[in-house]
Amino acid sequence: MKKIFLLFAIFLIAFTSNAQSQSEMNKDAMNSYKKVDDELGVIYQVILKKYAKNTKFINALRASERCWIQYRDAEVKMMYPADDTRAAYGSIYPTLYYSYLEELTKTRLKELKLWSNPKQADIQGSIGDFNGEY
Repeated sequence: MKKIFLLFAIFLIAFTSNAQSQSEMNKDAMNSYKKVDDELGVIYQVILKKYAKNTKFINALRASERCWIQYRDAEVKMMYPADDTRAAYGSIYPTLYYSYLEELTKTRLKELKLWSNPKQADIQGSIGDFNGEY
């Protein structure tokens, strides 16, 4: 399974990247992840501002974010458990690492966007409860 994922990642990177060297591909993957992570930070700040009056939600959001970070880090460690990542996964490891971080972060971003700009169809529980009325 790991080999299939690795081959798929290499194939995907080879055909979607304009980088000429592994070092450039690693840097591109890191920059792509950082862009998504920055977007997540912006959405998180928007939610904190919109729901500032809903202290129970804010406390739960912060606890959830701490748990999500632990989950994200554990998922990456589970995907690439070797102590010597360069020996185990080669020079492509940074590209794989940042690509997986980006994938996990995009999923979290999608989840948090429900709170940042709730649509009427999405409103349930704390989604859209800006004042903590429930």
